[in-house]
Amino acid sequence: MTDRLPAADLRNMAAALRAERAEMLNFTSSLTDDEWTAPSAAAGWRIADVVAHIGATARSFYTPAGLRTIFAASLERVNEDPVDRRRDWSRAKVTAEYQRAGRRATTLLDVVRRTPAARVRVPLAELGRHPMGLMIGGALVFDHHTHLRHDMAPALGRPVPPTDADRMRAVLTWMIAVLSNQVAKAPVARLDARVALTLTGPGGGTWWIDEAGGLTPSNGAVAAHVTAPALTFPDWGTQRSSWRDSDVTVTGDTELAARFLDAVNVI
Repeated sequence: MTDRLPAADLRNMAAALRAERAEMLNFTSSLTDDEWTAPSAAAGWRIADVVAHIGATARSFYTPAGLRTIFAASLERVNEDPVDRRRDWSRAKVTAEYQRAGRRATTLLDVVRRTPAARVRVPLAELGRHPMGLMIGGALVFDHHTHLRHDMAPALGRPVPPTDADRMRAVLTWMIAVLSNQVAKAPVARLDARVALTLTGPGGGTWWIDEAGGLTPSNGAVAAHVTAPALTFPDWGTQRSSWRDSDVTVTGDTELAARFLDAVNVI
């Protein structure tokens, strides 16, 4: 499986979450009121709504509201309701919840990662089952990273905040785990051979994908090899942009690789 993390990786994931929370607070505290209510690049959401979404997601990990997410048929649909209920909240109230919920979720991750509960596999809507430590840390780091750098900063014409190898590794680990489950649950048509995905740069690595989902690379052969910068994967890997317009290189069976890449849509 691609989602089994050693204790050191979970420790780094907790540090990554703290760093991403600090990055988000630094970014949002600098916004004018007009920027706070400006449209983001996430369809139908303002900048304020994106922050509300992340705060509500963090809160769901330690409140009964999280049960709705576990058993939901669609994660995207269940994400809309908390945002709608917070749409009339003041900036101060949204920010306060984000700060409080993020702090508690980070504390929860720090506790869980030291216990056997970190390895307990928990369902998350249609994204399949994930070890609890990865689900808390990976999902929240991914949410922060992707919304801040692809939905918020570009929409406001602001510089994209920097990142580092630990944070990118957390993002990529979560994305590959979700992608593996998605492929296993709804196999890509005619994905009848292995595809290697190499993401280069901070936090990067190589993963194998076939009709069973994600595999750990070994000495076996692959039919196609996809290579791209790690920093670009959260953008085209969530279909915010097309992989065809990104710095993606394919060698080997290009048709097989294209079928796989067209299906990649991590949510």
